Order: sequence, then C-alpha cells, then structure tokens
Amino acid sequence: MIEWIKDNQGVVSVGVSIATLLIWIIYAQLLYLGFRRQRTPRMLINRGRKKDLDALCIISNMSQEAIYVEYILAKLETSRGRIIMDVTDFEQEFTDDEEAEGQERHRNKASITPQELRENTRQGPLLSGEYMHIGSFRDLVLRLAHEAGIPMQGSLPEADLELTCLTIELIALYGPEPRPVNARRSFYIKSTKDGVTLVPTSWNTQHGISFLRRRRLSRMVNDMNETNFYMSSTIDWDKR
Repeated sequence: MIEWIKDNQGVVSVGVSIATLLIWIIYAQLLYLGFRRQRTPRMLINRGRKKDLDALCIISNMSQEAIYVEYILAKLETSRGRIIMDVTDFEQEFTDDEEAEGQERHRNKASITPQELRENTRQGPLLSGEYMHIGSFRDLVLRLAHEAGIPMQGSLPEADLELTCLTIELIALYGPEPRPVNARRSFYIKSTKDGVTLVPTSWNTQHGISFLRRRRLSRMVNDMNETNFYMSSTIDWDKR
C-alpha cells in the first residue's frame, strides 16, 4: 500500500484536494441553510377550538425573531363581489357615559398602558413562539357584512347572496428587514344541513417573502397609509 501511494502520489494528492473541497462545500451549504432558516419569517394562520365559523382565528409567529404586526386584512368573497377590510383594530361600541369616562381618563393621563393598548388594537410586536387570536371567524364575517350593508340572518345573508370564501392576510415587519412580509390563508365557507363549516383551501399558510413581493407590499402599505384605508367593496346588488 505504501509503495502504491508513493508511486501514485500525484493522484492521491488530487483526490485529497477534491475530498477536502467537497467537505468545505457541504459545510458551507449547511451554514447557508442555517442562516437562511433564521432569516426566513414563518407565520401561521389557523383555526382554533372548533372547525366551523365559531372557530378562533389564531395567528402564530414561528419565526426565529419577533415580527411587528402592521396590518391584518380580511377579505370576504361572495357571489356578488368581495369585501376587503382592515381588522387590525378591535370593533368596540361604547355608550355615551363610557365614552365620556374614557375621554376624561385619557385627559388625566399622559400615557396609555400596554394592557389598554392591547384592548384596542392588534398592531404591535409578536415575539418568536407567541400567538394571538383575532376573534372568531363568525365575528369577522358579521363585521364585514355589516360594513358592506349585507343583511344577515344568523351566519347567512338574508339577501340573494352566497358567502364563498374568507381570506386572512397578515402584513408585518420581520426583524431588521426594511420591507414588509405577508402571510395569507383562505377558508371556504360551506353551508350544510348541520350549519356553516369552514374548510381551509390549502394545508399551509402562504408567505410573501420574495424580493418582488416585498416591493409590491411596500407600495401597498404606502397606499393604505396615505388613503387611511379601512374598507373597500365590490358588492353588486344589481347583479342577477
């Protein structure tokens, strides 16, 4: 064996160099994959507690770093058009006495507590491994229908209109990244003899993390900020 190595020293040297290069390539690939995993945001949107409209809409941050929730959009598709609404802030109704009391309390305080802030908006940081719910899917459907002027009887519209799909989209900032990312998941709304069920259109949450997608999201967020976007509707009541 030693004699063979001496006689083929050049070949052995080339083989060792190639093996060393392959090891470094594999090591560099593992480092890159680890870095990419740490820098790739991953948010999950799912049902919780139930499988129908009474299920809670749960948003989880499974990224390696915190995210900052900037917008939560809900899109309700119907047989006569669609409704898109910003549901980042809670829908709250106050009596005149409660509103006056709140105004007086805030006049006497220089700041608002984190608990009071969380009671009014879902905007803010969500740490790695944390989750929150944004209410039930039924509440979201009823809120969108109310804003669009759709009369409802329970969970179903009274008018000649059919609810088909509800999409939840999260727009957030991830770590030090300058451009926003998004996560989106859609659910079919199906009416059966046992009630209204909610069926995901895909098994996983879709993410918009590519460079081009982030550029489009940046323009979209700028437009929403400039126009103070709250809701848009394409419901056509004249459609037959």
